[in-house]
Amino acid sequence: MKAHEIQGVIALENSFNRVGLDHVVLVKVASTAVCGMLMGLTRDELINAVSLAWVDGQSLRTYRHAPNTGSRKSWAAGDATSRAVRLALVARTGEMGYPSVLTAKTRGFYDVLFEGREFAFQRPYGSYVMENVLFKISFPAEFHAQTAVECAMTLHGELKKAGRPVDDIRKITIRTHESAIRIIDKKGPLDNPADRDHCIQYMVAVPLIFGRLTAGDYEDGVAADPRIDALRAKMSCVEDKQFSKDYLDPDKRSIANGITIEFADGKKLKEVVVEYPIGHRRRRKEGIPVLVQKFRTNLARRFPAKQQQRILEASLDQKALEAMPVNEYVDLYVI
Repeated sequence: MKAHEIQGVIALENSFNRVGLDHVVLVKVASTAVCGMLMGLTRDELINAVSLAWVDGQSLRTYRHAPNTGSRKSWAAGDATSRAVRLALVARTGEMGYPSVLTAKTRGFYDVLFEGREFAFQRPYGSYVMENVLFKISFPAEFHAQTAVECAMTLHGELKKAGRPVDDIRKITIRTHESAIRIIDKKGPLDNPADRDHCIQYMVAVPLIFGRLTAGDYEDGVAADPRIDALRAKMSCVEDKQFSKDYLDPDKRSIANGITIEFADGKKLKEVVVEYPIGHRRRRKEGIPVLVQKFRTNLARRFPAKQQQRILEASLDQKALEAMPVNEYVDLYVI
């Protein structure tokens, strides 16, 4: 929780992807601090450890964007946390730190990697990030597309109701926010599953056609369906300034998308808009039961029935869970 809060609060006002860096730099920095705390480092040792994380080599965002989107984005965070453990251990041995690692002229992080700008902060560290955590519940989709997929699922039903095949569609307009356009608006060939799950057009086309979006839908077999690329070619993303503003508003943090479908005969379906994904703080009442069901589904894929039940009994009783030593809880997952 502390690591999430540290990286999240830094990320609120500081865009690392705008300067070509992957946000896992924050995973590494935050994890170094928290690992150091768990190891019992002194304040000075913690400062040394965190400075080592900042001075360390930082991951480029290359692997999250075309033409290089690839599977490293699936293990980048694990790589960053393992590096954090290493740096905390090094600091524990007495390794020196670098106090001006951020601010040193010419050679510090700000000048070398952040266009000379200092970090800005919206709020102190507390519990804001955890209170506003986004659960990825219904669809395995990049977060900026979660609401777009929900819109597409609704529109799939509308198409069926109207008896209109996707071949009748002439144009699809995705009204969205700036971050979505910058990160997942993709034209042209998609090389692999990692490329497809960061393409808003692909994540809209699949549910429009099939009425679903699963992890398997990013694989080559499904992607070979010619209807997907045909639909992608008919889509355009347009920024809605209010959507962009609400995305950055700390009291809203919406991730809005709206989709309009136009047919070859000139008719349109009414635009479907979803402002908040089901995993958002504003939809907790609706989202938690779906999250629990996802937990049950994933347990069933891995564990025998009796073990599933033991895990569920411990996990869904908050009082019992809080009283349970963490090692006993983790032991429940050992096969």
